[in-house]
Amino acid sequence: MDTSESSTEPRTPKAEQEGGGPRGWRRFAMDTRPLRRPAYRRLWASTVVTAVGSQLTAVAVPKQIYDITGSSAWVGAASLAGLLPLIVFALWGGAIADSMDRRRLLLLTNTGIAVTSLLFWVQAFVGLESVWTLMLLLALQQAFWGLNAPARSASIARLVPADELPAANALGSTVMQTGQIAGPLLAGALIPVIGLAELYLIDALALCVTVWAVYRLPALPPLTAAKAGSAGLRGVLEGFRYISGHAVLLLSFLADIVAMVLGMPRALFPQLASETYAPYGEGFALGLLFAAIPLGAVLGGLFSGTFSRARRHGWMVIGSVVVWGLAVAGFGLSGSLWLAVAFLALAGVADMVSMVFRGAILLSAATDEMRGRMQGVFTVVVAGGPRLADVLHGTAGSAFGPRTAVAGGGVLVVVVMLALAAAMPALRRYRV
Repeated sequence: MDTSESSTEPRTPKAEQEGGGPRGWRRFAMDTRPLRRPAYRRLWASTVVTAVGSQLTAVAVPKQIYDITGSSAWVGAASLAGLLPLIVFALWGGAIADSMDRRRLLLLTNTGIAVTSLLFWVQAFVGLESVWTLMLLLALQQAFWGLNAPARSASIARLVPADELPAANALGSTVMQTGQIAGPLLAGALIPVIGLAELYLIDALALCVTVWAVYRLPALPPLTAAKAGSAGLRGVLEGFRYISGHAVLLLSFLADIVAMVLGMPRALFPQLASETYAPYGEGFALGLLFAAIPLGAVLGGLFSGTFSRARRHGWMVIGSVVVWGLAVAGFGLSGSLWLAVAFLALAGVADMVSMVFRGAILLSAATDEMRGRMQGVFTVVVAGGPRLADVLHGTAGSAFGPRTAVAGGGVLVVVVMLALAAAMPALRRYRV
């Protein structure tokens, strides 16, 4: 199957042809081969724009809700209001992505997200000051995102060859993590200058770039005829049955659940900043703690050249989850803010490795007619795991103290992941 827009393969640099790969420092630098493929390059370039734009809205919504209510409880309620639509529509969106042209689905959903961002701008511009309107728009936005994400991720395997999937995932993940750093910083700088409402407008304009990039993609219809009912509940249930019958896919999901639910300590960052790291300045410490993991992930992505040469993808997932757990445990034991940030950055590197190879496994181990559903479940796991972790760590932190809860969670990640790897060898044995 031709994975680009023409039958001509991109030329390989002479040094790579003769030496079997890049030499010197280039062996460790990010593998950019997927960007030579026009279709993937367009999809990735649109992600560069929207990774920052979406974070502007992610900052503006809770800020506006807090400005209206003066209550953090309402901010938390709004987050939950977006979770249920995301879960439902990500699962359904995965089934739809396996039954229709994924390019068409991406066009429809990206347009929907852009219109929602425009509605966010309208309500802020006219000074509506209605929390319920904001929550309704947030639920609508997350529903469109749930429909969009599985199709977007599943399309990658049709745009690049199998040996470039880890590199493509690293490129996409690095951009998204960079957006999580740059977006909030940019939002904080822009609100005093242009106002909160204009953040929504900038996001809507950025999404127009995404719609244009998707429009220029090749058609991505199903490779096999879709079964009747495959886009409904029956199709969703077929996806879960498919996972249960493929141990390596099941374990890739369990690995992320173990890492995130047991080992994501972000709910305890405010308490740690206020108590353990108060001598450094509470606000300064809190900002560093929240920035450390995405910063580590970006650094991991920039030096991800070795990913493309790894063949034991299962061991890469196991090893990265274990390193994540050890780094989180080290963070919990750290009395120094700078040591804590270093451990969190290491955790971010491990999380990047885990994301890259779990994504590659889902795209390579699943057949094309099931990839959308696998990505739908992946979206739910990625979105839901950290929220469950917030509840678990918040409760454990209150009962045992924040540092004990964090360190204990990190140790549990290591123990449970190694136990899973020992009990179920499918992930250990998986290679490409």
